[in-house]
Amino acid sequence: MPDTRNRAVIRMDEVVKTYGDFYALKGVSLDVMAGERVVVCGPSGSGKSTLIRCINQLEKHDSGTIDVDGLRLDGTKASLESIRQNVGMVFQQFNLFPHLSVLDNLTLGPMRSRGLSREKAVALAHRYLERVRIPEQAMKMPRQLSGGQQQRVAIARALCMEPRIMLFDEPTSALDPETIGEVLDTMVELAETGMTMVCVTHEMGFARRVADRMVFMDHGEIVEVAAPEPFFTAPESNRAQDFLRRLLSH
Repeated sequence: MPDTRNRAVIRMDEVVKTYGDFYALKGVSLDVMAGERVVVCGPSGSGKSTLIRCINQLEKHDSGTIDVDGLRLDGTKASLESIRQNVGMVFQQFNLFPHLSVLDNLTLGPMRSRGLSREKAVALAHRYLERVRIPEQAMKMPRQLSGGQQQRVAIARALCMEPRIMLFDEPTSALDPETIGEVLDTMVELAETGMTMVCVTHEMGFARRVADRMVFMDHGEIVEVAAPEPFFTAPESNRAQDFLRRLLSH
């Protein structure tokens, strides 16, 4: 496994993504270092989700380059397989298989994609259910869980692939206020393990606590990049100032 310290494990250079005449990303460039926690924020439609969906190739970018762990994402089968194994993704919706138990949701990927035996996959699943603090839910069906528990299962499922990088796309936006905290606590604990994380979220308390850098986007562009404290106390751009004023006034 290559030594990734002090080098970018994600490198985006002039990345463009369009939908017809609409530019979702307008020449975005961003480096993320190994072990870094980057929080991406901005108003709706600013390109945040498109940015991380391009990193794991759920969306194919139109131009520019994206390198993950030294591998150029060029749409080939080899690059897609590498991304699926090395980059975990947690979505707004939990995307659990409703007909499978929690344990089977967690073991499916390692057995199919990594060739693990059932025994090893089950051991891995139990380890990560412990990590997200719901080991007692292993044999339940997703419908028997709260929204917060389902999202923690989704995080554990991503971790079972033992990725080097975790991407989060507004993981608390579909949750009611009572369960947001338990998911954020799980993410804080994950951040403390040194996992490289890119997280799109409006949870600014979490961002201030966990992020190494804040990335503010608007209209498909990165407008401002800063450490959390200067970003929250004295953002440089007018657009970031307006965004934070509206967000923090609610």
